Amino acid sequence: MLDWDEFVFLIVVLVNTLTAIVYLLWGILIVVPAKEQQTQKEWERLFDNRRAFLMKFFIMLMCPVVGPLFFMVSYLLYRVLFWTAPDLEDVIFSKERVKIQLKADEERVRNMVPLEEALAVNQKKDLRMVMMNMVKGEIQDSLAAIALALDSGDSESSHYAASVMTDELNEFRKKVQNMLREIEQEDPEETEFEELLIDYMNKVLKLQIFTSIEQKRFVQIMADTAGKLRQKDMSRLSEEQYEGVCLRLLEAKDYINSEKWCIWLAEQYPDRLSAYTCKLKLYFTIQNKEAFFTTLSHLKKSDVVIDRETLELIRVFS
Repeated sequence: MLDWDEFVFLIVVLVNTLTAIVYLLWGILIVVPAKEQQTQKEWERLFDNRRAFLMKFFIMLMCPVVGPLFFMVSYLLYRVLFWTAPDLEDVIFSKERVKIQLKADEERVRNMVPLEEALAVNQKKDLRMVMMNMVKGEIQDSLAAIALALDSGDSESSHYAASVMTDELNEFRKKVQNMLREIEQEDPEETEFEELLIDYMNKVLKLQIFTSIEQKRFVQIMADTAGKLRQKDMSRLSEEQYEGVCLRLLEAKDYINSEKWCIWLAEQYPDRLSAYTCKLKLYFTIQNKEAFFTTLSHLKKSDVVIDRETLELIRVFS
C-alpha cells in the first residue's frame, strides 16, 4: 500500500503531466494555426510556434509544479502590464526617402586639390589626402584618376590606389559574370539585363583601366551583348549604347566590327550627330581619307546640330 506522501506525489505528477499535455495540444492545435492565419491576413508579427510549445511541454514535465507556475505567472504579468495596444496615432510610417542635409566640411573642401595636380607637384600630404577622400566617395567615378596614382613615387598613395583598383575591378568582373548568367536565363523577349550590362560595362571600359588583353575581352563581351539585344529588339538599343560600342571597339583596335556598328548606328539614328562622329573617328584612326572626307561632307550638308568639338573639326579639315 502507498503511504499518504507517495500518494500525494503521484497525484501531483499526474496532474502536472495532464496539464502539460493539455497545454501542448492547445498550443499546437489551436493557438499556432490561429496565429498563422492572422499573420497571413493582417500583418507580420512574432508569436510562439510549435517548437516553442514543445519546449515548454518538456520543461513542465522536467519541473513539476514549478514549470507550469512559471509560465502561468509570466502570462499573467504580460497580460497585466501590456493589456493595452500601443497608441500609434502620432507615428508616421513612410517609405519616402528622407534626404539628410549634412553640414559641409569646409576644412576638408578647402584643402582639396585635384589628383592630377597632387601627382604633378608630388606633394605626399596632398596626394594622400586626395586618395583618402576618393576612397570615402564614389570610387567608380574616379577610377581613371586613381589609376594615375599607381605610378606615384609615394608608396603609401600607390598602395591605396592598388587596393582600390583591385577591389573595384574584381567587383566589375563578378557583376559582369552575374549579369551574363541572368541573360542566359531570360525569356526570348526580355531585354532588361542586356541593357543594364551594356551601360554598366561602357561606364567602366571607357576609362581603359584594364590590361589590353582583358580590355579587348570585355569589349567583345559588350559588343556580343549589344548584338543579342539588337536581334531581340532593335528599338531597345539607344544612340548612346550604339556610340559606346563603336568607340570601345575602336579603342580596342577592332576596326572591322567598329565600322559595322557605325553603319548600324547611322541606319537606325541617321539624324544624330554620333552617327557621323563615330565614323569620323574611325576613318581618321585607320587613315581612310576618302571615307573621312565623304562623311565630313555629308555632315556639313545635313541638318544635324553640331557641337563645338565637331565644328572645330570641320574648320580644321575644310
